[in-house]
Amino acid sequence: MHLPPILGALATLLLTVTAHTTTDTTTVTILLPANPNPFTLSSRTHATLSSLGVHYDASVSTLNAFVFRNVSAGSYLLDVHCPTEAYRPLRIDVTVADGVQAWQTFRGNEWSNKGEAVPAKEGGGFEVSPMGRKTYFIDRPAFSIFSILKNPMILMGLVSMVIFIGMPYLMDSMDPEMKAEFEAQQRKGPMAALMGGAASSGGAPGQNPLGDFDMAAYLSGSSKKDSASRKASGGSGASKNQAGRI
Repeated sequence: MHLPPILGALATLLLTVTAHTTTDTTTVTILLPANPNPFTLSSRTHATLSSLGVHYDASVSTLNAFVFRNVSAGSYLLDVHCPTEAYRPLRIDVTVADGVQAWQTFRGNEWSNKGEAVPAKEGGGFEVSPMGRKTYFIDRPAFSIFSILKNPMILMGLVSMVIFIGMPYLMDSMDPEMKAEFEAQQRKGPMAALMGGAASSGGAPGQNPLGDFDMAAYLSGSSKKDSASRKASGGSGASKNQAGRI
């Protein structure tokens, strides 16, 4: 049976394109590590090879591997999607001259910034590295008395309580002369003056030094004597006016 010349030319062209496409595609194999146990992974575990406008997807096989067939030449990002485990991504380069090569890659970096090269295993596969187990829930911490004692406010309160309770016992155990000197220093202290325990200058013992404090004179910038003289002059003037009217 002889084909027409046009049909023969079309058949030859189709065979040429098919052979060229077959030579430009290859198979990429990704292997799972022995730890964690790949047999315990979920059946939804799969891997993807993605590039600009190109996307390949492969499910995990019975040999604990992902096999991507008919992958065209280019540079791809490999991601392993697993509900329970996390794996590091890889950069996969497929070229006609060098075949398949893999490098570690990191998200957020430039694509040209390659990491450490991943060597090929026996059979031409590349093994991915695990990152750890995925955690979706955080266990509620149990009650611990030490976590409360580590609070700075609690520690300050405990120290103050110890000083407040232990000070009387410390005073009782002191030497009488030292105790008298300590009490004298307390009477001369600023806290004793504020609480009215010390005598003001020219005042009776036990008088509060803040009792005769004039807030208006302090805010106006005048002294206490000026304020007193103004009050006295104002009072005398008022009395003279009143006497003149009478």
